[in-house]
Amino acid sequence: MGEEGSLLIIVTTLVISFVIGIILNHFWPLFFNNNGTTTTLVIPKGTFGWPLLGETLSFLKPHPSNSIGTFLQQHCSRYGKVFKSHLFFSPTVVSCDQDLNYFILQNEDKLFQCSYPKPIHGILGKVSLLVAVGDTHKRLRNVSLSLISTIKSKPEFINDVETLALQILQSWKDKKQVSFWEESRQFSFNVIVKQVLGLTPDDPQSATILQDFLAFMRGLISLPLYIPGTPYARAVQARSRISSTIKAIIEERRRKDDGDDSKKNDFLEILLCVDTLSEDEKVSFVLDSLLGGYETTSLLMAMIVFFVGQSQTVLHQLKEEHDNIGSTKEKEEFLSWEDYKKMDFTQKVINEALRYGNVVKFVHRKALKDVKFRDYVIPAGWKVLPIFSAVHLDPTVHPNALHFNPWRWESDEQICKKLTPFGGGSRCCPGFELAKVEVAFFLHHLVQNYRWEVQEGEGPIAYPYVEFKNGLTIRLHQNSI
Repeated sequence: MGEEGSLLIIVTTLVISFVIGIILNHFWPLFFNNNGTTTTLVIPKGTFGWPLLGETLSFLKPHPSNSIGTFLQQHCSRYGKVFKSHLFFSPTVVSCDQDLNYFILQNEDKLFQCSYPKPIHGILGKVSLLVAVGDTHKRLRNVSLSLISTIKSKPEFINDVETLALQILQSWKDKKQVSFWEESRQFSFNVIVKQVLGLTPDDPQSATILQDFLAFMRGLISLPLYIPGTPYARAVQARSRISSTIKAIIEERRRKDDGDDSKKNDFLEILLCVDTLSEDEKVSFVLDSLLGGYETTSLLMAMIVFFVGQSQTVLHQLKEEHDNIGSTKEKEEFLSWEDYKKMDFTQKVINEALRYGNVVKFVHRKALKDVKFRDYVIPAGWKVLPIFSAVHLDPTVHPNALHFNPWRWESDEQICKKLTPFGGGSRCCPGFELAKVEVAFFLHHLVQNYRWEVQEGEGPIAYPYVEFKNGLTIRLHQNSI
């Protein structure tokens, strides 16, 4: 076949694809009910975009995480806060509406169900709490809540958090500037491996896990092609190595426990006593804990440092609060849960950073049946994306939404609908309170010892995962004693 014949096939294929796209876009609203009869459903307005890919590339285009991005701006302006699209190879309803988002999160496993793309399952594993659904998710979540409640009650947890925070800050003693994104990740990793596996930062196994974990994280947000050498393939291999390391630690712990009455006081020790989990589920549980405790906590810390670094008024009130708490402590006396409960303004700063910075932009759900909401229908089987950042940055929900203002949280009115940084309903992140404790205790010592300036050009970028492209470099100024 000559060049003209090949060109003709390509052109014909493109024309057919374009026509199919137009047909789907205009006539998709005709569906068959379960009884086989046809009916016209009022589906939200929108467009499916290109065949197969739909509008996925435009939806995922990077933008500052404290904005909703061009895609959502244009679509909300054209179609309203709820619209249809074709994303992640599926017809999709996108919700930027506060009430619909809340409705979706509160009807997990009734009308909607967690539905992450299959490649994510390939990295996280089939029994991961993050992708499990139905009764399996309920069982795993109940175990998680029980374990976290036990950890919270132990003074060792908050003592370790404070000790590791001080170690990071002491390493800055002779530094004029630091890359805070890396520092926050190191701190959160040190905390999570200590709490979950009982490992210290100097332990060789910590370095091994961190190296594999970074490869795992890069693959989690990469193009899902399992070809040797690709980030996705490396991530799957890294997960296998991490699992092997965790299994080895578990076996070593069991051998020591058989001949030693002195047990470690960590997450793993408690987990080993849980009879309702299989061995693979326990390993997956540890991996989920590392993932949740590492990425989201470090990002929240970086968000706060970025936003507070641009507001001397916020920094002043934060310092005043922590100076007052510090004045009640003896030298080298640890902070307590009672101290944490006194950090009222700190909680407002954390809430505002979660709202304005948007650690998690959206989550994946699918409709289990035709769902009627207001004057439209979400068809069964369609993907549903509740966009948290759109509600967080909606000026009708949060006045002056594009301004960092912790004082807006003086009132807790409808906070569960206005702020959903960790999801909601039965899939709300079980460890969110532990993350907030880590951040609050780090801030306690940071604001008492330092002032800082954010280097020009820095900012959180949503890819849709959030990252500080330049590492969040800050210039340090030590406070006078």
